[in-house]
Amino acid sequence: MASFLDPEQRTLVQEIAELLTERGETVCIADGTSGGLISAALLSFPGASRYYAGGAVLYTLKSRIALAGAPAEMFAGYRGTTIEIMEATANALRQRLEATWCIAESGVAGPTGGRSGRALGTTLISIAGPVNHSEVIETGLDEREANMVEFATRSLRLLRDAIRNA
Repeated sequence: MASFLDPEQRTLVQEIAELLTERGETVCIADGTSGGLISAALLSFPGASRYYAGGAVLYTLKSRIALAGAPAEMFAGYRGTTIEIMEATANALRQRLEATWCIAESGVAGPTGGRSGRALGTTLISIAGPVNHSEVIETGLDEREANMVEFATRSLRLLRDAIRNA
């Protein structure tokens, strides 16, 4: 069977799907620079409707406010994504979709840098749910698509670990 996921991603998605289904929990996704890859990965597993509450590609400030309900005042003087912004986005979307868990991810995929001055291949990931966790990820890569895939993989890994620790 053909798959756009690599073996690690398939394993992560299967583990996440099984854990969420066993617990009767749901997840929603605020994809940023991963461009929808996190949602696509989670939706690739049969029975996704049991655990996937929804998601959006929140690539702009306007979309974070309008679609996720992130507080507009957080973006005053915006100079790049912060952990606090990602935590607020994850919590806002989680509440809006009444999900158990939410992943919010945004960073700098490349090939050019963003407003934050962060290096290419840097993303911020926040998990909101029964266990909250935020992390800055640096891939060391400067190729856009490779970073997008790695951001999605790291997001899935962090979600799996958070669910296990809940």
